[in-house]
Amino acid sequence: MPDFNHQLDHSGCKPVSRILTGALMDDISGQDAITTSLVEHRLFSIVEEMGEAMLRTAYSQILNSSRDFSCAIVDAQLRLVAQAEHVPVHVGAMAWAARAVAETFVNEIHCGDVFLLNDPYHGGSHLPDLTVFVPVFHGDVLVFWSINRAHQSDIGGATHGGYNPGATEIWQEGIRIPPLKLYDKGKQREDIVRMLAANVRHGRDFRGDLAAMVGSAKLAEKRLATLLEDFGLHRLLQATDALLDATERRTRAVISSWRDGVYHGHATLDDDGHGRQDIVIRARITKVGSTLTVDLSESDPQSTSFVNSSHANMQSAVAMAFAYLIDSDIPKNDGAFRALQVIAKQGTIVWANEGAPVTLCTSHCSNEIVEAVITALADACPERAMAGWGRRFRIAISGTDPRTRLKFIWHLFHARPGGGASPAGDGWHGGGEWHAVGGIKFGSIEVAEARFPLYFIRHEFRALSGGSGQYCGGAGAELELAIETEEPALGNTAGDGTRHGSRGISGGSDGAPHHYVVQSMTHGSRELKTKEVGVILSPSDVLIIRSSGGGGWGDVSKRTVQQHAADQLSGLPPLGQPSQ
Repeated sequence: MPDFNHQLDHSGCKPVSRILTGALMDDISGQDAITTSLVEHRLFSIVEEMGEAMLRTAYSQILNSSRDFSCAIVDAQLRLVAQAEHVPVHVGAMAWAARAVAETFVNEIHCGDVFLLNDPYHGGSHLPDLTVFVPVFHGDVLVFWSINRAHQSDIGGATHGGYNPGATEIWQEGIRIPPLKLYDKGKQREDIVRMLAANVRHGRDFRGDLAAMVGSAKLAEKRLATLLEDFGLHRLLQATDALLDATERRTRAVISSWRDGVYHGHATLDDDGHGRQDIVIRARITKVGSTLTVDLSESDPQSTSFVNSSHANMQSAVAMAFAYLIDSDIPKNDGAFRALQVIAKQGTIVWANEGAPVTLCTSHCSNEIVEAVITALADACPERAMAGWGRRFRIAISGTDPRTRLKFIWHLFHARPGGGASPAGDGWHGGGEWHAVGGIKFGSIEVAEARFPLYFIRHEFRALSGGSGQYCGGAGAELELAIETEEPALGNTAGDGTRHGSRGISGGSDGAPHHYVVQSMTHGSRELKTKEVGVILSPSDVLIIRSSGGGGWGDVSKRTVQQHAADQLSGLPPLGQPSQ
């Protein structure tokens, strides 16, 4: 008989509770490779389908155009089993979020339940990222969790758009949602939905996006039920365990090829928006055999502003950096991260004490954690380390659309910065930032103009922005954007990277930093800071945005004559190489 563990009540539609562990899992070593491969690809197809459903049913621009969401499957042992290729910084934190739900609802997890959270101090990353969880049962046995994490257009708080550069505590950033039940045994808790919708600025869109998240996770529940029917419970669990073990073996083989040693790296935030500059994240990495220990405990103390990181986000950022260094075809599941140990100190910028603001953390200091880890390991595996990607510098605009008289919130996802170069070649133009590496899109300009009172005068790649090197960083972008409201709109900014450009590596140079200007007939022209609240945008004001280029890789003297000629022909020479 299988051995069962009575930790949680997963009674669902039956009065018995149990999780499969122990003896049932002991004979997994005999699992055949074909079944394991079939299960791996079926699981991946499920999370991909979750994403397609989300894309087609979400209401907000930030989701149905820019795709700022991620989908994953975690098993009953809270191991990440499968993730779609969406936004990397989301997925590395999902197992931590699932753990928070499981620990909160001991003996209270049932068939038909749906759970929700966003609290960074209870499993979340930052407040704008809502996470929906659907427990998946086979009879009375909890087998999986299907999970959807999606960035909300607004989450309440003192400023529109989910980011408050002026915040000095988390309660000024938005509504905190610790783990709670959104559905109880199949019945939606409408009182909870009303309460949440009442605390955001666009309740209708919030409801629609939340319904899309639940629908996406429920779709995965159906697909997983079919998978269980096709393979049977025991065979599927065996295949899942075999998949994770095989991933661990492949990952450890990669690490074993790197040089043993102790390596150091660092990255620097421009500022925290409250007068403090050059905040440093430090990584000390010990590589022994097939194991990596990443120690961030010497990072600078936490800030009074929202550049702090939550614990789950810090763990995710380290995992994300590591994932960028292993083979691209290795599944990024629990097995891939078993060789990785993370050490950090609470009260530092990478792991703030509860109550501190953290909303910017999925961008900054997440990007800096990635950069510190990769620059440290560049000496251990120089053939794998890539240069810095652009930093995030977002603008959220709130106003009234004169065509409909409806309120709107628009988030800048256009003018993406350049991707970092690597030993494989030049960086991608407009590739984005470390935390997304192309997973977040800028969407259609025409659709943006149709949905919002905006006019895109010009949107093109930015010459002389990518860092030079044997391989050059990708170009950033140049955007001129006119505000077509009839009344003043209100903007706020959140980001970094106007002082420190994207990091060059292995002899490559840094990319050009961001440079944003607002041109106004009413207020004159001025440079925008990365952390501002209450930016008045009058009708016909124009935002002139020049986003950063990616960092260069390698000694520029090794760049061939043919490559230099191609740079000129493209019209996008890197920084330091004059146009001809």
